[in-house]
Amino acid sequence: MSFGLFMLGLAVLIGGIAWALVTAGVAVTYVAIACLVVAGIGIMMAVSRTRAKDPPA
Repeated sequence: MSFGLFMLGLAVLIGGIAWALVTAGVAVTYVAIACLVVAGIGIMMAVSRTRAKDPPA
């Protein structure tokens, strides 16, 4: 469940970033690059924070 919430928050963040950059007049190519970079970082963070913990030895 927390992975889904992480991804939902990431989608909202990416949407906000894209909207702000387009409103500021940044070229669409740079908006796409920025969104892909943020998405990649967000997915890596979501996977690392929501992965199953190793059982105690």
